[in-house]
Amino acid sequence: MSDTTAASDWREEIALQRHQIIAPLLDDMLDSQKKQQIRAERAEKFNLSTRSIFRYETSYRKGGFSALKPRERDKRPSPKLPDDFEELVQEAILLKREVPSRSINQIILILEMEDRVEPGLLARSTLQRHLFEAGYGKKQMKKYVEAKSTSAGRFVKPHRMMLIQADIKYGPKLPIGKNGAKVQTYLSAAIDDHSRFVIASGFYDNQEAAIVEDTFHKAILTCGKFDSGYVDNGKQYVSKQLIKTFAKLGIRHMRCKPYVAKSKGKIEKFNDFVNAFIAEAKAAKVKSLEEINHLWEVWLQAYYHDKPHDALGDGITPLMEWNRDSRPLTFLDVNVVAEAFQHREVRNVDKSGCISFKSKKYEVGLSLIGAKVEIAYDPMNYEAITVTYRDMEPFEAKALVIGEFCKTGPKIPEHLLPTEPETSRFLNGLEKKYESRKELRASAISFGSYKKEGSDHV
Repeated sequence: MSDTTAASDWREEIALQRHQIIAPLLDDMLDSQKKQQIRAERAEKFNLSTRSIFRYETSYRKGGFSALKPRERDKRPSPKLPDDFEELVQEAILLKREVPSRSINQIILILEMEDRVEPGLLARSTLQRHLFEAGYGKKQMKKYVEAKSTSAGRFVKPHRMMLIQADIKYGPKLPIGKNGAKVQTYLSAAIDDHSRFVIASGFYDNQEAAIVEDTFHKAILTCGKFDSGYVDNGKQYVSKQLIKTFAKLGIRHMRCKPYVAKSKGKIEKFNDFVNAFIAEAKAAKVKSLEEINHLWEVWLQAYYHDKPHDALGDGITPLMEWNRDSRPLTFLDVNVVAEAFQHREVRNVDKSGCISFKSKKYEVGLSLIGAKVEIAYDPMNYEAITVTYRDMEPFEAKALVIGEFCKTGPKIPEHLLPTEPETSRFLNGLEKKYESRKELRASAISFGSYKKEGSDHV
């Protein structure tokens, strides 16, 4: 990984860590006294000052997720760093390897007690950044904060898009496998807490984290940004990628207490309702994902959304409650949303100017042979990826299609082509060295003869 990529990753990881610290404070329903109490609790838990936590909170409210990132530093070595700074970093790595749980402050204290550095000279943030770039700070920075615990009692948000509940439910088995083998399907759904309106949902042939991200992606594009997402502790919902995506879009990531299903009562009740659809789908002998998703959309729009809901009042349907709410929807730029949901990885460019990803080849250019590039992609679509390398403008690469005939390869950049030499500079240099030594040897022989002749006249 290049220095630029590592520094970018470090800044984003720090921003994510800070966002998790202030997450409980982003609830607009909290009064000032409650916020002060929470700041004091977070300050004690994370060994920070309440002033620092207030600064993080203020920065986030003014500039969003990017405002939590540390400022970019000058790439030139700081004149304030000691001359043996690289040696100190290696000693810090050794101390971290000896006891992985050691904090940055403890490592600095050890170095100071051993008289390796003067007290106060080595900044915590500087050493933390260098340890991260060396690959030894990740475990410490991956200890993210558990989301704020919430009551399992009955509650409802006063407006739409203030809270979204999401879950995965087993669907029917469909003959979509090899040779018509039955494959288990899964329904991923997200519903509005206030109106019980389903803002996004769909059946998938797997239950990986990507289907959850796809559901939230569709929800935001269709209905706009929501304030908070309330999910369980399944790996699909607590993935680092989803937490980072929510943070970038200014959405709170909230988890329910483990093994307390009633805390997500609305989505659980909705899942019971889904059972009726699954029974009808089996009766219809559905054969494909496309067919079941079409019938599911029909079921939602023509039945569920149009059916009075007991919790909403006499004769009120989820669609009516959704439409009569006075709170306006907040839509985000499509490109901003797409960037937040993108996954990022690093790949090596081979000698043919291609990279391998998801069992496919992508051509990135011969000028990048041997380089490590960063790729960004949509986990639901691998046909095209975005490639970034250092200061180059990001560009799109598509999966290569291997056909019957070879296509003409791209022209090799001129700076990579061999040149025809006029002579061998290496041999010329050796000959010059040889002649110089030859002259020295002749001088030595001449001086030896002079001494020998002089001795005859003594």
